[in-house]
Amino acid sequence: MANENNRILLVEDDQNFGDVLRSYLEMHDYNVTLATDGELGLEAYNKGTFDLCIFDVMMPKKDGFTLATEIREKDGDKTPIIFLTAKTMKEDVLKGFKIGADDYISKPFVSEELLYRIQAILKRNQAAVNPKEEIKEFIIGKYHFNFPLRILTFNDGGEESKDKLSPKEAQLLKMFCVYMNDILPRSEALTKIWGEDNYFTARSMDVFVTKLRKYLKADTNIEIVNIHGNGFQLLVRGTEIA
Repeated sequence: MANENNRILLVEDDQNFGDVLRSYLEMHDYNVTLATDGELGLEAYNKGTFDLCIFDVMMPKKDGFTLATEIREKDGDKTPIIFLTAKTMKEDVLKGFKIGADDYISKPFVSEELLYRIQAILKRNQAAVNPKEEIKEFIIGKYHFNFPLRILTFNDGGEESKDKLSPKEAQLLKMFCVYMNDILPRSEALTKIWGEDNYFTARSMDVFVTKLRKYLKADTNIEIVNIHGNGFQLLVRGTEIA
């Protein structure tokens, strides 16, 4: 069974080779999406969320370098990229790394070598995850949020009141807590919680933000602010910004 943290976008114009490589990676518990040209690869990337990309360099419609450049411009260095190519020219290798490649492997290659490189990159990337994401309980002003139990407790020195959040409400509130007093990028929340960033998931997220505002309204020092064109910010006045 594929681990949800091991999602790979494979963009390879040779359908037979792509199918074989996808099957091999799926045998090792990776969840692989295969696209057969650069334009389809960009479309797949924009619709989903991936932990690693593998791009062939020479492809019709949009080559691997162009595809990687467009993704880097959109998301920075968030998603690791490995280039596959029959080319071994030094200039091409350097170009790939300048674009922001994490690795570069020449065809033909031994399947196990690619597998080890994927494992090394994912391990390194996961080690760089915000340590706050491992926290299970949060203090939000006068609220206490238990993420595993999805319970939000309000205590103003008197009687306590508790709300049981839905799974998506809890996931979104946790992301707000991780980014407390900082901007939570809309695209990051959408891809992590809803699985893709599009008009419909964005409208759904707006509904959930409105729900969280209602849950947190008893503490006037708390505010969820819409940062136009970027995302949202959970402001907790009196809390130091990390």
